Formats: sequence, structure tokens, C-alpha cells
Amino acid sequence: MFKTIIHTLDDGSGALLLPREMLDSLNLQVGDQFQIIEAEDGFILRPVCGSFEREMSAARDVMDKYDVALGKLAK
Repeated sequence: MFKTIIHTLDDGSGALLLPREMLDSLNLQVGDQFQIIEAEDGFILRPVCGSFEREMSAARDVMDKYDVALGKLAK
């Protein structure tokens, strides 16, 4: 279980900060988007399925790591 508080911003709105341990355990990154769903007993935070940029970055990492093998398979 993770705990956090809502912080007040200069414009009077609030910001919910997620602990680093939570981000790491859920493989979340700064800039990821969430849906906030009201439930009977609280809220549900649901990540919006990956962004195109993040998915392409992951694909490039894999292609760079296995460049030689992918080149041989392409022949």
C-alpha cells in the first residue's frame, strides 16, 4: 500500500504526487496519463494505454539490442 497527500499549487489547484516506489513497481514514468474513475468507495486510477512515443522508444531499444540478429533474420 502506498500513501500520498494532495499538494496545493500556486493557482489553487491540487497535485497528487505518487511515491517513487509506486512508479517503479508499476513501471510508470513522468508524463504517463491516467483516467480517474469515481467508485462507490473511492477512486480508481487507471493508466491510459501507452503513448506512441513510449512504445516506439521501447521498440527502438529492442532493435538496438538485437541489431545483429535482426539483420541476419532480414536476409
